[in-house]
Amino acid sequence: MNIGLYQSASALSGLERWQESVSQNIASSQTAGYRKRTTNFSAEMVGELRTGTRATAGHTAAVPVSFTKASTGISFAQGVNQATRRELDVAIQGNGFFEVQRDDGSKAYTRSGEFRLSADRTLTTSDGNPVLSDGGSPITLVAGGGPVTITADGTISQGDTALGKISVQKFANNADLIPLAGGLFAPGANSRPEAVEDPGVMQGYVEASNISSLREMVDLILVSRAYEANQKVIQTVDDEMDKTLNALG
Repeated sequence: MNIGLYQSASALSGLERWQESVSQNIASSQTAGYRKRTTNFSAEMVGELRTGTRATAGHTAAVPVSFTKASTGISFAQGVNQATRRELDVAIQGNGFFEVQRDDGSKAYTRSGEFRLSADRTLTTSDGNPVLSDGGSPITLVAGGGPVTITADGTISQGDTALGKISVQKFANNADLIPLAGGLFAPGANSRPEAVEDPGVMQGYVEASNISSLREMVDLILVSRAYEANQKVIQTVDDEMDKTLNALG
């Protein structure tokens, strides 16, 4: 068995996962609050290969054999808060997520503060998910109630009337969160949300994705070159095996 062939094949599989992450990052780089998908590589030991040469009396030498292992993750580094001057746009300074309600009634969490008003004047995300208050209910604005003001602690008001406080939650370990479509996250089995007392909400700002498009393009080139190199290794090994078989008849 030619171990090098399988090692290169495992590397190709890992590179494909990296390419998927990079492609997703590039496609979502302009999405507010989007979190970068990451790929990490490690060597997974699978055993030893006997070389046929004697290392000590009665024993043959062996070399460790490892395959490439790729694991994906998410970077929760904060993106840049960009001024929009829209009264319903908000950004969080520091840790935390806006709490929203999905169509099935479950709660999800997002860093995107591009809020909108639905037909019944409920505050929603850009995808139509109601934004929840710290009491767990949707926030509804009043028609003709005047300009909207959102303070640093998330309290939303129209004129002198407070309509609620936007729920901002944090988690002990963001790595336990489960990514969903639309930049949402669901809590993992061991995740419990905890209210952020002083979230530093900024009205008139939106947090951009934490992706550098230039960095992603460089990574895409690196993936392509590494993929080509491993393909050449496989082709070379295949050619050598073919020559050996032909020589042996």
